[in-house]
Amino acid sequence: MPGQVIAQPNPPPDPSQLSAAILDYSVKLNINGAIVEYRRAANYIAAAMIFLKSDTLLTRKITHDDIKPRLLGHWGTCPGLALVYAHTNRLIRKTGMDALYVVGPGHGAPAILACLWLEESLATFWPTNTRDKAGLHNLISGFSAPGGFPSHINAETPGSIHEGGELGYALSVSFGAVMDKPDLVCICVIGDGEAETGPTATAWHGYKYIDPAESGAVLPIVHVNGFKISERTIYGTMDDREMSALFTGYGYQVRFVEDLEHIDEDLAASMEWALGEIRKIQKAARSGNPIVKPRWPVLILRTPKGWSGPKSVHGEYVEGSFHAHQVPLPEAKTDDGELAQLEEWLRSYKPRELFDESGLGQRKEAYAAYTPLDVPEWMSLGVEKGSEQSCMKVVGEFLHEVVKENPQTFRIFSPDELVSNKLDAVLRHSGRNFQWDVASRASGGRVIEILSEHTCQGMLQGYTLTGRTGLFPSYEAFLGIVHTMMVQYSKFVKMAHETTWRQPVGSLNYLETSTWARQEHNGFSHQNPSFIGAVLDLKPALARVYLPPDANCFLSTMAHCLRSKDYINLMVGSKQPTPVWLSPEEADKHCIAGASIWKFASVDDGMDPDVVLVGIGVEVTFEVIAAAALLRKLVPALRVRVVNVTDLMILGPFGSHPHALSDASFASLFTRDRPIHFNYHGYPNELKSLLFGRQNLDRISIEGYREEGTTTSPFSMMLLNHTSRFHVATAAVRGAATRNARVEVDAHARISEIMHLAQKSKEYVREHGADPAGTFDVPVFD
Repeated sequence: MPGQVIAQPNPPPDPSQLSAAILDYSVKLNINGAIVEYRRAANYIAAAMIFLKSDTLLTRKITHDDIKPRLLGHWGTCPGLALVYAHTNRLIRKTGMDALYVVGPGHGAPAILACLWLEESLATFWPTNTRDKAGLHNLISGFSAPGGFPSHINAETPGSIHEGGELGYALSVSFGAVMDKPDLVCICVIGDGEAETGPTATAWHGYKYIDPAESGAVLPIVHVNGFKISERTIYGTMDDREMSALFTGYGYQVRFVEDLEHIDEDLAASMEWALGEIRKIQKAARSGNPIVKPRWPVLILRTPKGWSGPKSVHGEYVEGSFHAHQVPLPEAKTDDGELAQLEEWLRSYKPRELFDESGLGQRKEAYAAYTPLDVPEWMSLGVEKGSEQSCMKVVGEFLHEVVKENPQTFRIFSPDELVSNKLDAVLRHSGRNFQWDVASRASGGRVIEILSEHTCQGMLQGYTLTGRTGLFPSYEAFLGIVHTMMVQYSKFVKMAHETTWRQPVGSLNYLETSTWARQEHNGFSHQNPSFIGAVLDLKPALARVYLPPDANCFLSTMAHCLRSKDYINLMVGSKQPTPVWLSPEEADKHCIAGASIWKFASVDDGMDPDVVLVGIGVEVTFEVIAAAALLRKLVPALRVRVVNVTDLMILGPFGSHPHALSDASFASLFTRDRPIHFNYHGYPNELKSLLFGRQNLDRISIEGYREEGTTTSPFSMMLLNHTSRFHVATAAVRGAATRNARVEVDAHARISEIMHLAQKSKEYVREHGADPAGTFDVPVFD
């Protein structure tokens, strides 16, 4: 069937098998008071934005020419969003609370834009949308039209901190936004469609990571209008008993707002009650007597989908059904009957009587609250050149200092892997922030650990967009879980750059470790570097990918990323002890340049090479160094230049990225015409795409992760993916043989010899279950 079959509008759920006693856990209130005109005005503007291109105040009879050529927008959620917006403003005026409004149903942009216009916030940021007839015409006629506001909430929408396309993480963004903002309350509307997503299901636990002594609060409002695009929602089929059981189990106090005849009184009283409960919890915590496992409020708002719109069209229910989801009168441009219904609908709001509310404005947390971190000087934490160190352990010590210096503006959001990733030094000063655990309750912990990458991402976004800086460390294989969330965030930042009024925010910082190269113990499921490609696909102005080759380079990179603004930074490195190739001073210069020739591993400091060997990533760079040492012994006539790349973005053609090297700089590193072999941590196709547009690409060969893996030894992983020293060395011989006759004459014999060594290593691993002794000894150059 094409859509949900319903026997009546706004169909009620079937009765539950639960005992009615469960309703004792829901909250009952005495109700009085009202708001009407504001909602009428907002609903009129929202509906008009979808349809009208002219005569936006209905000064005459509507004609087909007044209708937009393309009808775009989502009406169904708008009345509920406007209702909550109106009552949020009422509560702000009455109590003076600091509030942000986070909208999960981002497709309800018409309602939010209408409310912004009514309170005169819109003109502050978009001067063409003044609160007068001309400004209203510009808003209505320009919506979902070229040059106007898009159909979904985005960074162009004043007050927004959440991209309104992909559903699922409004709630986690809200929890992140209130962290370390003790006076802030996020009013978060979660649609009953969004409530079906996995990220939202986990995010309900987010309050368990909110210390009411140091942070603000989230008031979730679940908007149950019963339908998605063409089917009933799960929450729409649950009665009050079932909803009470669900949210009581999550740990909330549940209040149902569903008296449609007195909805304004009902919601006003409910929001005042909820704010009172929030203040009670916060007061107890801030007076030194915190409530253990406090039950925070949640409101369940039941209103019909498309409330106040057409009741039926062409014999099909519209209000209270899925037909109200998008455009209730899709043929109004050409159908006389639908045009007449549109006019009747819009005039029911009596627009000529409306539009006389005074302004409120937007909080700076939503657009101009960035607080730079006090980033400690890192060189004093540098480690000795020539030693072997875990990049993550060394970086953990640095992050320990960052936490000490920034007790209210820095947090780490980690999916239960901090200790495994060897970053646990941060826990010495701070600890975790898990309010339901007696060991970490009310201790000011800077670490949020929850085994949900979606929730970590959402909290990080909310924390970052309200002015602070965070870090998301993760196993490499599982960062891909938040791929689309990261892309949605990048769209928000991209559009923010294009406004004149949004100020910079801290960068979104990912730390990717436990990589495929050393996940031989967990096996194939834990071997996946694809998140690199996800970041590479972003707008170049935003994307940064770093693969520091040792601990000192990682310190320099981390310090840089934490100071940066408006980027999406991905840092990839190893948690296992690996050689420290560069001193702190050398590492700093190397990171500033993005790449350099490593003279110690090159022949004659890299002068006049036969071939250029390039390492990009910790373990694969080790293999390049080992290959260079092997070639010194087996093919002494071969002249090698070794290059390490730490900033991946330098490789693209000049002009393709702010960091891309000029042709002259590229040639100075990689020569103009010598064969180049890249040993790359990620998928080879990523590097091929990045290099496309550079000259003489036929001289380049690339090896990287080939989607080969299992539970095996570390060196076996290199062999399986053709990134071992033996594969690098044979690539060098093949390349050099095209230019150096002394190499060419013995090339076949040397390649055969080297691959025989590779085969012997494979056999040793199979027989002994470990790599040959000395495999990872630091190469020595005589």
